[in-house]
Amino acid sequence: MSARPEKLLALQFKYFGDAVLLTPALRALRGHFPAGELHLLMPEEIAPLFQQLSHLHRVWPMPRRRGRAQFGQSWPMIRALRRERFDRSVDFAGNDRGAILSRFIGAHRRLGWGGGGGFFGRRFCYTDRVMPEAKPQPESARLVQLLSGWQIPSPPSLEAEIRADPALAVAAKRILSDERAVVCHVASSQQKKEWPLPHWAKLHHLAAVAGFHVVFTTALGEREQALMAELKKLVPDAKILPPVPELPLFLAVLARAGAFVSGDTGPLHFAAGLGVPTISLFGPSSPVQWAPIGKRHQVLTGSACGCDGYLSICQSASHCLAAIPPEQVFAGLQTLQATQH
Repeated sequence: MSARPEKLLALQFKYFGDAVLLTPALRALRGHFPAGELHLLMPEEIAPLFQQLSHLHRVWPMPRRRGRAQFGQSWPMIRALRRERFDRSVDFAGNDRGAILSRFIGAHRRLGWGGGGGFFGRRFCYTDRVMPEAKPQPESARLVQLLSGWQIPSPPSLEAEIRADPALAVAAKRILSDERAVVCHVASSQQKKEWPLPHWAKLHHLAAVAGFHVVFTTALGEREQALMAELKKLVPDAKILPPVPELPLFLAVLARAGAFVSGDTGPLHFAAGLGVPTISLFGPSSPVQWAPIGKRHQVLTGSACGCDGYLSICQSASHCLAAIPPEQVFAGLQTLQATQH
């Protein structure tokens, strides 16, 4: 363990759920450099996920637009970061944006992923590199593996950990009053990760008869809201939470849930990171890599997915997630209820 206090910068330019899975690696960094300052640079829309973590000295939210560098908008923040004079930086994303930012910010030691891919000069952006392992493993374990380049051991737990803003507790209670509620997130940014609506309707019926309080939520987009309208036709008495556009408030609402059910989505990882028991439905993506870790989480898998991994819409005649029956998910809810009493 280093005896000299160091200033460290972690970079993560990925999507919402991916970002949550970074938290075990951040704990490992803090544990190895307990006297140092740990900063985090990430896209501004994701930053609220980390604002309540006490082991972070500062979260730097950077504006971004996917597919565009926008250096004119980013340069003032890069200059501010350079003035911090970081001793070390570690780029967990391993994409061109993270590599270039690592080089511009200019920490004395810069850790990143080795291997091919990206623009030609990516490998020159780092002073230390780690080759990714080929074997399947949880994403949180893969991110922790990068720290082996500095001989930093894995933390005791690979469970994700985020916090809701306690100042929003009252507002969250007005939206979700029942702390025992089962929150079901219907939509995903990739339609092939969505459980069929008739399955959600059947689950609602089974759960309601057994006395569970089931509520539904979804994203804010037009397609997602249309999906919820279709569900309402199938289940006229379904309780649907109002849209919550602000991420901090959405986290505070999720933190009140008694259980959370969804496919492989960002909100699944939010709920797991907040400590809410989850039931996750996997088919198109790997549960080994992406399922929440921990005893409070159940993972159900459908049939083998035949879709092209690059397509967001299911192309198969038989949807892999449809192979997960509502009765199996309901049995999972009963198990969660039994373990909580």
